[in-house]
Amino acid sequence: MRQVTNTILMVRPANFRSNEQTAVNNYYQKSLDHIAPDELLSKAVGEFDAFVKKLRDVGVNVVVIEGDKNTDTPDAHFPNNWISFHEKGTVAVYPMFAENRRSERREDVFEVLEKDGFKIESIVDYTSAEDEEVFLEGTGSLLLDRVNRKAYCALSPRADEELLIEFCEDFEYTPVVFTANQTFNGERSPIYHTNVMMCLGEDFCVICLDSIDDKKERKNVLAHLREDKKEVIEISEEQVLHFAGNMLQVEGDDGKPYLVMSEAAHKSLTPLQIATIEKYCEILSSSLNTIETCGGGSARCMMAEVFLPRK
Repeated sequence: MRQVTNTILMVRPANFRSNEQTAVNNYYQKSLDHIAPDELLSKAVGEFDAFVKKLRDVGVNVVVIEGDKNTDTPDAHFPNNWISFHEKGTVAVYPMFAENRRSERREDVFEVLEKDGFKIESIVDYTSAEDEEVFLEGTGSLLLDRVNRKAYCALSPRADEELLIEFCEDFEYTPVVFTANQTFNGERSPIYHTNVMMCLGEDFCVICLDSIDDKKERKNVLAHLREDKKEVIEISEEQVLHFAGNMLQVEGDDGKPYLVMSEAAHKSLTPLQIATIEKYCEILSSSLNTIETCGGGSARCMMAEVFLPRK
């Protein structure tokens, strides 16, 4: 089992705006109404293409899927929420909270990967849970420690505990469940995705422990991380607002590790945090200001890791 992959699937934006359907519980996104829709899309595509180029320049294999102009999918550039790819050739497809995000699911993604030489043996489809208003949004909700077979999950309207347990039984993971909160309008509210406040690397974990208000839950998360010998790099709630939790470790040329994040996340880190990360991997950051502001997600959300075996 590997924790880090060299292959990433990404979807180029074709329709882009702040998604009114996700804004109800994603407190990070804002509307840029003063910018014309065409210009907004152009900015998002520019950020996307520059980001892909940076990844490819260091040897990351990026499979780019073109967004579908004919569907109303303003968040299609966040594919990790509807699909995940696993070592034995299994693919999981997930139920989505926002109705217009459900159109992001596309079978041609499987065809592209198979043409690219990857083997898909089976698909585990959880999408019928949408009929019950039950959701689990992929590796946005699930932080997978693939080596130690643990699935960290911050419960929220987009991450249901029973469905998490079903996933863990199907894929042989141990669930590590908690609630992560943020202060919004003076009240503590659940953070919509686990990967906003936590990033799991091969040998380290970047995490906002302050967001886990329940001391027992916080202690339990820490105990699991320490048991697996992960160095814990704490970030603040203020840094989470700059997407400092929304990072992903990837492999470049010759297996060289990189921690990928946005420019805003990178700038929010302290010199000590940067030095600790750089013990394990080089930082690769790219400006994603438009995508972060309108989409309320960042670098990690844009990358669906491909762990499928080759044919």
